[in-house]
Amino acid sequence: MTDERTSPKLRHLPKVDAVLAEPAVSALLADLPRWAVVDAIREELSLVRKKLLEGADPDTEGGKLSVSSVAIADRARALCAFPLQAVINATGVVLHTNLGRAPLCDRALRRISELASGYCNLEYQLETGTRGSRQQPLAELLHKLTGAPAHLIVNNNAAAVLLMLSGLCGGREVIVSRGELVEIGGSFRVPDVMRASGAILQEVGTTNRTHLRDYQSAVTEKTAAFLKVHRSNFAQLGFVTEVSLSNLAKSAHERGLLCLYDLGSGALVPMGTEPSDPSVGDTDEDEATTQPEPTVKQVLAQGCDLVTLSGDKLLGGPQAGILCGKAELIAKLARHPLLRALRPDKLQLAALGATLELYRDGLCSELPTWRMLHQTEDTLRARAERLQQLLTVAAVSTDVLRVRSAVGGGAQPLHKPWSYAVSPQLPPCELLAVQSALRRHSPPVVARVARQRLLCDVRTISDAQLPDVARALRAAIRR
Repeated sequence: MTDERTSPKLRHLPKVDAVLAEPAVSALLADLPRWAVVDAIREELSLVRKKLLEGADPDTEGGKLSVSSVAIADRARALCAFPLQAVINATGVVLHTNLGRAPLCDRALRRISELASGYCNLEYQLETGTRGSRQQPLAELLHKLTGAPAHLIVNNNAAAVLLMLSGLCGGREVIVSRGELVEIGGSFRVPDVMRASGAILQEVGTTNRTHLRDYQSAVTEKTAAFLKVHRSNFAQLGFVTEVSLSNLAKSAHERGLLCLYDLGSGALVPMGTEPSDPSVGDTDEDEATTQPEPTVKQVLAQGCDLVTLSGDKLLGGPQAGILCGKAELIAKLARHPLLRALRPDKLQLAALGATLELYRDGLCSELPTWRMLHQTEDTLRARAERLQQLLTVAAVSTDVLRVRSAVGGGAQPLHKPWSYAVSPQLPPCELLAVQSALRRHSPPVVARVARQRLLCDVRTISDAQLPDVARALRAAIRR
């Protein structure tokens, strides 16, 4: 590599001010802030300098190196853009963790707007004019929907598990089946949460089989609880044995121990599943797809002392963790110092409250997650055909394919509901390039590639988004 100090090519490199003075570049200042344009010029010049030092010949005009005003404009706009963008989810994964999980309902959006634009009685009692608790406004609503005597709301389910174990089992043993030591997204593991809580993990059983006697024989004077973890993001089939929650709770209480349940993606109401289809997969797997997701009421009815669940998964609300269970345990956790660090803010509470109201009022169909999970095949096929028609008008050849979607978000891992996808007719060598171009479109469209086809699954595309998807596909294919 040529030394920067001695390279004769670098004499062609213009100064920042010189580039800024060029008419095509200075014109950018009408729409973009000066700092962004200047930083973009510096970045572009740095790139050019690197290429020159690597041996490239300078692209000069009249003895001066030319720098692309288009590249500078693109860089400046990228510097100004907010990193978080609204995207169109064309993957068919309803609770897509990387895309923000559950979309919020209209009522939640209105409630957020109302409370975010000014002050609210977050921790203030209007009746008495004294300090209140941010946990109180949703207490009656949660009681009605879960049947639990008491609740706590924190900022996510991992925080709920952390608080539960730290406040009730810190420094003591918690017995859990080896087959339930799950890893969730981002390499985040239940054993890590347990260790961070100060609880002592005591594994029992084997990966595929754990018996009640395994829990019972592991009890010592240091044992605080039996913990059951819902395997919400994977399933075990074949030679498998696990202890029912009711038997586990009974055994725990006989020994003066707590029975705790990390429900994870837990639902408030039964989630419908499709009948098994013998033409897809083997019999065991198809039977497994029809297993319902346990609800909070069902878990508590089996004798569990505390259950934790997420707000932004099957519940269909904002990111939140909810602890439900015995009043004396909730009261103890409410006094724990960790609660302040893990508490939700007013926007989370506003969105969660609005979401819970829809359950109370029997209006689950207004929740986007609920609608997406309960669409009929006829509805999905008709939407795919409308998208295909928009692309036909744009002279883009496509196929409508029957495909499998996914619930996502660590819920019902074997439940793969039928859906329909629009797939452009592309050679295999073009699939990844078109997929990448879709992500760069405005708005970005996130599709999936499977079986050498690019698939835009309409389960997670709204009717209003169809024109945007059509435009994005047309632009990506003709890039």
